[in-house]
Amino acid sequence: MKIIKYVFSIVGLALLIGAFFLYQNKKSFLEKAITVEGTVTELLPSRSDNSTTYKPVVTFTTKDDKKIEYTSSVSSNPPSYHVGEKVEIFYDPADPYDADINGFFSLWLAPLILGIMGSIFFLIGFSIILFGKMKQKKIEDLKFNGKRISTKFDHVQLNSNYKVNGRSPFLIYSQWLNTTTNELHLFKSEDIWFDPTDFIPSEEIKVLIDPANPKRYYMDISFLPKVNS
Repeated sequence: MKIIKYVFSIVGLALLIGAFFLYQNKKSFLEKAITVEGTVTELLPSRSDNSTTYKPVVTFTTKDDKKIEYTSSVSSNPPSYHVGEKVEIFYDPADPYDADINGFFSLWLAPLILGIMGSIFFLIGFSIILFGKMKQKKIEDLKFNGKRISTKFDHVQLNSNYKVNGRSPFLIYSQWLNTTTNELHLFKSEDIWFDPTDFIPSEEIKVLIDPANPKRYYMDISFLPKVNS
């Protein structure tokens, strides 16, 4: 998990940078592009897996009467255009074959996809990092201001709801009776990536709690051996 959060953040940031450069490149293209009318002459089928999508092939004439045939890089099913349809075309006067149909997806699909993917990856990575920082801050606060109580060891359980590389962590559970309120509190440890059963020295486990809110706590598992990874 320590590596995963940085991988997600770096990949997300790289995708966002890529989306920005694609956006800037398209913006520069539009600033210098010439606009003409073109005609869809063909719908080119593109097959992948079990589906078929269609790319519009457009013929247009440049300002200096040069006839150009352009095939869109964006395909769809159903087709976005029909044969004979008139469309607005942007083209680079220095390279008329560098052209685009004036449509949102034709112009902005690539930076949009990279931007969405980059945002998702970056937010996942950043959220994991932020959660870790907040968790560490809570632990430090409880170590400094929390009340240390002795709880009774209850059991060890495999956290099968969470997996990393096919492995699930273990959790230590303990309980404590608040004699003031006569409430029984259950506590669990952080994720432990080995079975701690044989390393629990006694029935007593220390837990740091917030006196004002016992649900805010940290189980002290410093008695466990360190894993040499």
